[in-house]
Amino acid sequence: MKRLFAALLLVFALQAAWAIDLHTAKDRGLVGEANTGFLAPVKQPASAEVRALIAGVNAKRRAQFERTARNTGATVEQVRVRFYQLAVQNTRPGHYYQDRSGAWKRK
Repeated sequence: MKRLFAALLLVFALQAAWAIDLHTAKDRGLVGEANTGFLAPVKQPASAEVRALIAGVNAKRRAQFERTARNTGATVEQVRVRFYQLAVQNTRPGHYYQDRSGAWKRK
C-alpha cells in the first residue's frame, strides 16, 4: 500500500509539467477529474487545444497506472480508483470532478 501511495504521488508530480495549462483549463471549468481516474472535458464541445491537453495528461496517467499496478501487484482498475479518490480530495475549490454516477460537481 505504501508503494501504491508513493506511486500515486508521483503521478501528481508528473502532472506538474502540465501545471500551467492544466491549471488554467481547470480554473476556466473546461476540464475536470473524471470518475475513471482520467481527465475529461466538462464542457462540450471541447476545443482542439483542450482535447490535446486531455490526451497528453491521460496518456501519462495511463502509463503511470500501468507501472503502479505492475510494481504493487494491484490491478490497473484498483490504481485508477485510488487515484480518482485522491484526485477528488485534492481538487481545489471551484474546480470540477465527477461523482460516481458521472455527474459533474463543482467543489
